Amino acid sequence: MDRKLSILLVEDDRTVCEEFIEYIEKSNDAALIGVTNDSAKAIEYIKDLLPDVVILDLELHNGSGNGLMVLQGLKQSVISKYPYILITTNNSSPITYESARQLGADFIMSKHQADYSVKNVIEFLRIMKTGIHSRKETFCAAHSTTEPTEVKNKRIISRISSELNYVGISPKAVGYQYLIDAILLVINQPMQNLCNAIGKKYGKTESSVERAMQNAINRAWHTSDIDNLLKYYTARISSEKGVPTITEFVYYYANKIKNEY
Repeated sequence: MDRKLSILLVEDDRTVCEEFIEYIEKSNDAALIGVTNDSAKAIEYIKDLLPDVVILDLELHNGSGNGLMVLQGLKQSVISKYPYILITTNNSSPITYESARQLGADFIMSKHQADYSVKNVIEFLRIMKTGIHSRKETFCAAHSTTEPTEVKNKRIISRISSELNYVGISPKAVGYQYLIDAILLVINQPMQNLCNAIGKKYGKTESSVERAMQNAINRAWHTSDIDNLLKYYTARISSEKGVPTITEFVYYYANKIKNEY
C-alpha cells in the first residue's frame, strides 16, 4: 500500500481546522497527525511527530506566535526529517513572502485567490506527494541511517496519545497507559497476548489490565461526543455492546499509525 502523507496543521481558525479534519479523514492517502494554533507547540510537534507536510498559517491571531516564528525555530533546530512547508495566508506582502521563502517555506498559497479551498490545498499536496516522499528519503539517507528506537517510540507514543485524546480517553484513566503500550507493541511486533505482556511490565494480573483497558474504552464511548467518535474512529464496530473490543481498538490504531510512518 502506498504510504499516506502525514500532515501537521498549524491554523488558528477553528472552522478552517474542522474543514481540514473532515476532508482529510475521508481521504485514503493523507493523515492529519496534529493540529495546533501555537507556534512553539508546532515546533515541538514537528520534532516529535516528523510530519511529511506542515500546512502553516502565517497569522495566528487566535493562537500564539506566528508562522514566521515556526519557520525560524525550525531553521535553528536540528531535526531528523525536515517537512515540506506549505504556507496558507491572508497576508499579501511581497516582503513577508520573501522572508518566508528565505526561512524555508516551500510554497505559498494566498487565501484570497479565487480557487482557494481546503480541497484544493490537499489536491495540491497530492500532486506533490511523490516529490515530497522522494525528498524525505534523500534527506534521511544523507543525515541518518537509522532512527534510534527510543526516539521513534517517543514520536509514536505522542501520536497515540493524540488519538486517545481525540476520542475522549482521559490520561487519568487506569487503562490509558496500558492502551498506549498495547498499540505500541502491535506497531513494533504484533503478539497474541497483549494483556499478559503488559501485566508483567507493571506487575498486574492479566485480567486487571484487560478490565482497565476495556473500561477506558467503554467510558469514552458512553461519555464522549458521538460526532467526535464517528469522526476519529472510523472502523466498523463488531461488538454487540456498541463499543470497540480491546483487540479492535488496539489494532485499528496500530494499523492507522503504522501506515502513516
